[in-house]
Amino acid sequence: MDKRPETMERITTRALADKFIEEQLAEIKAQVGDKKVLLALSGGVDSSVVAALLIKAIGDNLVCVHVNHGLLRKGEPEMVVKVFKEELGANLIYVDAVDRFLDKLAGVDDPETKRKIIGKEFIDVFAEEAAKLEGIEFLGQGTIYPDILESDGVKAHHNVGGLPEDLQFELVEPVKFLYKDEVRVVGSALGLPDSMVYRQPFPGPGLGVRCVGAITRDRLEAVREADAIVREEIGKLEPTPWQYFCAIPDFQSTGIKDGKRYMGWAVVIRAINTVDAVTAESVEIPWEMLKRMRDRIIETVPGVNRVFWDISDKPVSTIEFE
Repeated sequence: MDKRPETMERITTRALADKFIEEQLAEIKAQVGDKKVLLALSGGVDSSVVAALLIKAIGDNLVCVHVNHGLLRKGEPEMVVKVFKEELGANLIYVDAVDRFLDKLAGVDDPETKRKIIGKEFIDVFAEEAAKLEGIEFLGQGTIYPDILESDGVKAHHNVGGLPEDLQFELVEPVKFLYKDEVRVVGSALGLPDSMVYRQPFPGPGLGVRCVGAITRDRLEAVREADAIVREEIGKLEPTPWQYFCAIPDFQSTGIKDGKRYMGWAVVIRAINTVDAVTAESVEIPWEMLKRMRDRIIETVPGVNRVFWDISDKPVSTIEFE
């Protein structure tokens, strides 16, 4: 198992980040040479920092593949394209696979089955895109040190549970000895936007586990719109909670609109603080902020007629709903 060098300093300052970047650029060039590297770019901090490092090191010899499976948060696919293709000039392949994923997920309500479908479909899409390319010999991954400690060297989030056997690439993992806070310092030093560097933890299946039960397109879109409001409002709190989001369970209740009864969904708001994600405590949200979120969600998100606030801790509740 790879082990972080005992002499390695914790990267806490811009100067240390700049030193790390310089060292990694040299190592990447030595490892890759003039060959090509393929990277699954989710838009999360780990893969984004790796992409920025590889762009500086090998330029167009990095091929980034961003798969939009329809389960990302509002504006995230557009942000990936803007930052990497338009601003950093990345060799970026954008794959619109929304219909493909959502068609496979239609009617599936078991959380683990949903996860397996999303993971398998991602592997299939990524493999199909890789098969179209020539001269790829390396695979870039956003493995970080906790992944090595916790999963014996396999980064399930970025490797999506393992690539097909016919994709036998040598790995390039420039941030594998860094902790998450160090990755963020490096990302800032590389010039990535704060919205990407300080992106909240986001599950691999994305909004698929926050659209509780069988995913429907209208309820998924409601989760996406409500989540954008929740993140905008709770992001104003100081200090900012460790994680905050919303979910929509698969049930409806009676509401009244324009003098008529109708059935609508409930949005559940959740904000927590944690150190290690093993335990977590619910964060107190000011009443005025809760009312503002309630009004904005009910007035602007189609199909929603109730807003709940989840005040449960972990344990016994988990952080996510599925």
